[in-house]
Amino acid sequence: MTRFNANKFSKRMIQLLMMGGVSSGVLAENPSNSMNINILKKEAEMPKTRDEIPEKDRWNVGAFYTNPDAWKRELSEVQGARQTPYFPQLKSYQGKLKDPVVAAQFFDHYFSVNRKLEKLYVYAHLRLDEDLGNDTFKRDFGLISTLIHAFQQEVSWVEPEILALQDEEYHSLLEASSLKQYRFYLEKLGRMRPHTLSPEMEELLALSGNALDGSRKAFGALNNADLSFAPAVDSKGVNHPLSNGSYLTYLRSSDRELRRTAFQNLHKGYEAHTNTLCELMQGHVQTHLFIAKARKFNTCLEASLFPLAVDSSVYTNLIATVRKNLPLMHEYIAFRKKQMGLKEIHTYDLYAPLVSEVKMEMSYPEACEVVVASVAPLGKEYQQVLRKGLTQDRWVDVFENHRKRSGAYSSGCYDSMPYILMNFHGNFGDVQTLAHEAGHSMHSYLSRQTQPYIYADYSIFVAEVASTFNELLLLNLMKEKAKDKKELAYLINDELERIRATIFRQTLFAEFELQMHKWAEEGTPFTPALLKQKYLELNRDYYGPDLAYDPELEIEWARIPHFYSNFYVYQYATGLSAAMALNQKALASTEARDRYIEFLSSGGSDYPIHLLQKAGVDMTSSEPVDAALKRFKDLLDQLRAIL
Repeated sequence: MTRFNANKFSKRMIQLLMMGGVSSGVLAENPSNSMNINILKKEAEMPKTRDEIPEKDRWNVGAFYTNPDAWKRELSEVQGARQTPYFPQLKSYQGKLKDPVVAAQFFDHYFSVNRKLEKLYVYAHLRLDEDLGNDTFKRDFGLISTLIHAFQQEVSWVEPEILALQDEEYHSLLEASSLKQYRFYLEKLGRMRPHTLSPEMEELLALSGNALDGSRKAFGALNNADLSFAPAVDSKGVNHPLSNGSYLTYLRSSDRELRRTAFQNLHKGYEAHTNTLCELMQGHVQTHLFIAKARKFNTCLEASLFPLAVDSSVYTNLIATVRKNLPLMHEYIAFRKKQMGLKEIHTYDLYAPLVSEVKMEMSYPEACEVVVASVAPLGKEYQQVLRKGLTQDRWVDVFENHRKRSGAYSSGCYDSMPYILMNFHGNFGDVQTLAHEAGHSMHSYLSRQTQPYIYADYSIFVAEVASTFNELLLLNLMKEKAKDKKELAYLINDELERIRATIFRQTLFAEFELQMHKWAEEGTPFTPALLKQKYLELNRDYYGPDLAYDPELEIEWARIPHFYSNFYVYQYATGLSAAMALNQKALASTEARDRYIEFLSSGGSDYPIHLLQKAGVDMTSSEPVDAALKRFKDLLDQLRAIL
């Protein structure tokens, strides 16, 4: 999942610094069951060194800096004499932004520096991700990270000064011809004017940031470093080391005993810290409440959605629409239980494959051809750009090498091509990942080709639409090419699981998150028993009477890292719903396809809800989610007919 913030550079850079790139990560459970497909890579084969990877299979970072020395020269030019302040010219504008002419000069310079810093940063993080143990790459990444932090501190006065302007001064900026290209940027800032405090109070809130972030950081330390789990044990009595990463692999195993012990032992590890985890969650939610009250919002939800002009009804309508369709999920659980031949179906059975041992292996060139062929419905121009990027321009760093970053993402900047990091082994999951990241990359490519720098990035709310759209196109093509009913059934179930895990499950999470914030707003203290009871109640509602509810399920809320973001998970459900609706429209009409391409080219030039409405999907209504869940029903009927 690509994470962008199109509002302003400082947030964009903070996210990049935190993630080490424009990440395309997944939430706690990836819906794909492709882990069960045999892979080409032999387990005994060690990752190659970087130099052993052919150049054609490495991303072309030399396209925007020919060598590290060129990068260092530009870094030196940007940071000047290496003395603070690094950017004295920007500081000289402080107190003068109410003058439209001066403000235009400032923003021209401000975003010019932004653009150079982002270019320097992206190159450094790409090189570091090639080899996380390379001291030179570490040093260079540290240098640009330090400079970006210095920049953020030196321009921290900008937004407070604009927000503190008198109404007529602010509106004179909006209407000034010299600031025409910055109008939407200023409008977005202006949305916060009713919720902006005095300069002294704003400074106090800014100073509280690190202290208020303590719960999230403490959870991260506990979850990523300090927690340990008893090993999972397979049906032959063999122990398997258990971690948050290996857990998902074990859940997709055909060995039910391995799945059961992985589920139980992982959650027992969290249960051992239940009181601490409860207090950390309460502290994090109280942080949201503090900010919402300080800025005079009615609710925490409103405070979170307001900056991007997403009405709270989008969130609550999602929950209501999914709840209305919960009988479909209950029907699917019953079908799974029967198909798997189980007397009882448990949570740890939900990720096991219904169709096993389907071999859909591909070489990387074959994967590129399939992905490019799948996007034919988007037109020849889109297809040609993607083909050239994947096969000639070397957008992709394809194969694993020693000390290369794991996972996959799409990155890049306004002055570079899109870059995709992968660790390709040849299974169908890797092909899906390539399609997903290609969707992000084409979204970025088209936005950068069409929009000015300031509006080229897009918000999180729409980020997953393009990637998921391309995955759906890939599934459509693969179904057409399926060589037998078993392979077709596998692909249908893959799409079913995508909807289950992304719409149903993430909406369950969203409802739990909303309830926690309501408790905080009402003054209800969190206790482990309260959180466990509500989480189990939601699972019973969502999964129905056929699922056997293990006691370990009660603590599952404690291991979901996205609860430490601020009303984030609902965007997975809205993103997939929007992608499915747009996909159906684009396949049915050239006009709808053109509107979708225009959406991809719009970047962050409007609020995300408005961008989707222009493309043909109204996320303020229940229609897109209803349509996605109708698709779920149709797929279930298709799978029944085959199996």
